[in-house]
Amino acid sequence: MSNTVTLYRPTGPEELKLVEESGFTAWPPRLPGQPIFYPVTNEEYAAQIARDWNVKASGSGFVTKFEVCAEFMSEFPTHVVGGSNHSEWWIPAGRLDELNANIEGKIEVIREFHTKSI
Repeated sequence: MSNTVTLYRPTGPEELKLVEESGFTAWPPRLPGQPIFYPVTNEEYAAQIARDWNVKASGSGFVTKFEVCAEFMSEFPTHVVGGSNHSEWWIPAGRLDELNANIEGKIEVIREFHTKSI
């Protein structure tokens, strides 16, 4: 592997299904009204979003992890959007194909959260 940066992405079941359909090699295009793709810099923040937002919205939340070429990622500064560990990259939707082309290896699901059955 070349020099890479580890990215994390909280996701719901619909987006994860599209990632699975790609063979875990690419993120699907953004939906209308989603001008930015937001991977985050750490697993804890991704887990918080997956657990607190994705589960509430869809019943399940997943934390994914993937490696991207460091040279490509150097074009995008990180942004702190809350607490000190709430940092993320803002990648314009129009550059998502480039991001996907710079993924090295597979997108991995490393954590899952689900609503509890009653």
